[in-house]
Amino acid sequence: MRYDLLKLKMDHPGDLSELEKLLADGSVQAGDIKGIIAQTEGDGYARGYSTLAFQVLLSGYLNWTHEEVFDRIPMMMIGKTGGLMSPHYTLFLRNDGAGGEATAMGSTAIGTASDEATGSTASNTDKRFAFGVASSRVLLPEEIGTTVQVDVAAETVRAAIADSGITSLADVHCVEIKCPWGIGGARSKASSALGSAVALEEVDRARIDESAINGDPSLYSLRTSVSAGGEQTAVRVIVMGNRAGADSSLVVGSGVMQDNFDLAGLHEVFSSMGMASQPVLPEQLQGQVRQVFVNAGADALPHIRGQRHTMHSDALSMHSGILAKAVAHAVVGGVVGDATILCSAGSEHQGPQGANLIAVVAEAAATGGVR
Repeated sequence: MRYDLLKLKMDHPGDLSELEKLLADGSVQAGDIKGIIAQTEGDGYARGYSTLAFQVLLSGYLNWTHEEVFDRIPMMMIGKTGGLMSPHYTLFLRNDGAGGEATAMGSTAIGTASDEATGSTASNTDKRFAFGVASSRVLLPEEIGTTVQVDVAAETVRAAIADSGITSLADVHCVEIKCPWGIGGARSKASSALGSAVALEEVDRARIDESAINGDPSLYSLRTSVSAGGEQTAVRVIVMGNRAGADSSLVVGSGVMQDNFDLAGLHEVFSSMGMASQPVLPEQLQGQVRQVFVNAGADALPHIRGQRHTMHSDALSMHSGILAKAVAHAVVGGVVGDATILCSAGSEHQGPQGANLIAVVAEAAATGGVR
């Protein structure tokens, strides 16, 4: 079972030309694509167009309908690319010996990696990158943004962890979730984040009632990023971590920037992976970073270190989330030297208020491992 991560650029919201070439020459097998996260410009219409482009392209290779592609492969389109964010998409690739048939993921169809499945790498004691995916049942409109969604999200995250074969929650470094927008997308995102926190045992489920959803900022996950979209009717999850025996050249590490000035927190993530990044990641290491996932939370507070900012009060206040993404993207991208890192905005129980959550996927050969 081989795990890989591939990042490709986009010239417009429907541009999949780089993937088309790789599929055509056999460099990528469509059946190995288990999840997709795209940083694409525009509103929900552009996000939906990007989703449709993937559906049309992959259905021809997999002999699935467009609806089956959407249901079986979590596709997370992160729109509204502010600042210097360069549109791109990240493919989660896993060759699971299914003969080109991607596995249908959901609460009733979850696979667990085994020594037999991992083959010769099972005896490898070094932990390497692995991921798992899962999708929940369709949520009823009245369930969105409630404790029902909290429980559904928790169940789905647990299913994705099982699919990854990761047996220790300490080895889970990043959970990416796409959920329905529903009535008030902020509560949907909050419910999903809290559900993930429960699954990761970061928050006790007994502490969560309806009033806690977007009401108690002391409850949060340090490893979860959530986006909501009108195209979604279920909770879609991609879990990333490391496990012994995983066949991959990559590792993933994670950490927290307490605010956008916390470069020490960012450098600590790279340090935990054995990579020197001060003041910036050296050029020879920049090419070893496969992707960086950032969840930006600057718009959760009206100040930074006691100094007022105007994300919520100036003319662009309705776009505060985009501003938060753009700032975090510039800070992290400046250290990494890459405009195609992925950055989403979410302060709904996704880290301490004002913080950025960071996850880095890099070549294991360039690191000293993760701790």
